[in-house]
Amino acid sequence: MASQPFRGSLPADIFDKTTLISLASTLAILAVAYGTSRKVLPRSTSVTWRGLFIWHAFDALIHFILEGSFLYHCFFSYLPMSKVRNKLALAPTAHNFLGYTDRAYGPQAGGSNPFAQLWMVYAKADRRWAGADLSVISLELLTVLVAAPLACLICYGIAKKDPRTNILVIIVATMELYGGFITFCPEWLTMNHNLDGSNFMYLWVYLVFFNMLWVVIPIYAIWVSANEINDAFLGKSKPYKPESSKSKSSSSSSSSSSSSRKSR
Repeated sequence: MASQPFRGSLPADIFDKTTLISLASTLAILAVAYGTSRKVLPRSTSVTWRGLFIWHAFDALIHFILEGSFLYHCFFSYLPMSKVRNKLALAPTAHNFLGYTDRAYGPQAGGSNPFAQLWMVYAKADRRWAGADLSVISLELLTVLVAAPLACLICYGIAKKDPRTNILVIIVATMELYGGFITFCPEWLTMNHNLDGSNFMYLWVYLVFFNMLWVVIPIYAIWVSANEINDAFLGKSKPYKPESSKSKSSSSSSSSSSSSRKSR
């Protein structure tokens, strides 16, 4: 669990202004994704694919805006350790990160920046997101630079009704599931050393609800696209079914009879 000095450096209240703004920003991003679907998708689009469009648009915006801001603070926001009185109040920064051993990186060094404060709110539940954890940063680089653009391509493919989109859906969903496992497996192996589930908000909203979205929906997306690909293979195999022995014999007999007629 997170140490008490660190928790004391975070925004104090569970429902403080920063927390409410953070939750509202997530709803605003979801509203943008839904509005985009209403604008670019025809009315004939099925509920399933409209839902997947909204999800991937939401996914891309979350990755680009929120997680992109996390990476920004990990690489460009820092505090000189010499000016920090209580070093225990900081979340860890990996040793020799970016070649420095005397700096504390991450949202914790972002001051009053609203995105830094947003991540400090989430860090109430998971301490790693306040500092510069190498596992988290590595996953977020892959998420922001690869998964987010692919999610945009998926939205484009759904709008254009491109069947190849199913392949991208499975790729991105697999990335999300793998990323979630790699994010939390180290914590499971260390008895949740950096996690704080001491109240309903931290445990069930931050840790369970928000993270389970990126488990349940990707599994559903894989199921939908796998069925689409399976149906496509079944549809293509029908014209190439081998002829039965009866049809072959009848065709051969008809051809022989026609040839005998010609000889006469």
